[in-house]
Amino acid sequence: MKNFILSAFALTAATLTFAPMANAAEAVENIQTTRLTFLENQTKAIEDIQATRLAFLEDQTKAVENLHQLRLAEREARGKAIENIQQTRLAFLENQTKAIENIQASRLEQLDNQSKAIENIQETRLEELNTSTKSITR
Repeated sequence: MKNFILSAFALTAATLTFAPMANAAEAVENIQTTRLTFLENQTKAIEDIQATRLAFLEDQTKAVENLHQLRLAEREARGKAIENIQQTRLAFLENQTKAIENIQASRLEQLDNQSKAIENIQETRLEELNTSTKSITR
């Protein structure tokens, strides 16, 4: 019975000696699993933050591009408006020039008519004088 009790004590001692090691190995494994899960969660969180930042930067880039497009469109519209104003002014000046040319042509025509009328009057007077002179000399 002594041997049996000693064997039982030895077995109990061996079990108590190796059981904490097995528990320690399980604890280390649990700690490593917990750490790995924590690192995976941190990685996912960082990826989410980076994705959010990237989306924000893309939105800002799109907004800046839209502003540039609007500014270009506005400048083009202003340029076209200025061209239209200049064309309108040129057309107005051309019309004024034509009107002045027409007025000058009318004045010249009137002066030509007056000159012709004066010439006709002078011719008529000369004829009358010639007729009077002929009748007196006869």
